[in-house]
Amino acid sequence: MGVGLTTGGTDGGTDRGTRAAVEAYLAALNAHDADAVAACVTEDFVNEHTSSTGRSRRGRADYRAALTGFLAEFGELRYVPERVLVDGASAAVPYAMTFRMRSAGDRPVRVRGVFLFTVSGGLIAHRTDYWDSGEVRRQLA
Repeated sequence: MGVGLTTGGTDGGTDRGTRAAVEAYLAALNAHDADAVAACVTEDFVNEHTSSTGRSRRGRADYRAALTGFLAEFGELRYVPERVLVDGASAAVPYAMTFRMRSAGDRPVRVRGVFLFTVSGGLIAHRTDYWDSGEVRRQLA
């Protein structure tokens, strides 16, 4: 799973448990398995998007309902972590995301971003996703 780095701290969770939760979540996304992705998040999961084209969601059920369309639109979706930085219950994962935009004739896109995760009870409780939707629009123009 890319380059890994674990840093100190165990407040709110163990580094090993946080890393395992993050890696399971990324593996489920890369497998395009909406049920497995949803199983990696808490009931009250917060999915926060900073991109102007992203939509934030609250709750596992709302997130799961959106995953089918997301995975269909972002064909061949793949997240490749550049690093996994863990500190207790928190993790930061800079990544390269590649996909084929189905609504744009399967045009390929590659964009870099960063996930920030908070893990609780072995599941992702909060995910903030930073990526530049303008870069996606530029590649599709």
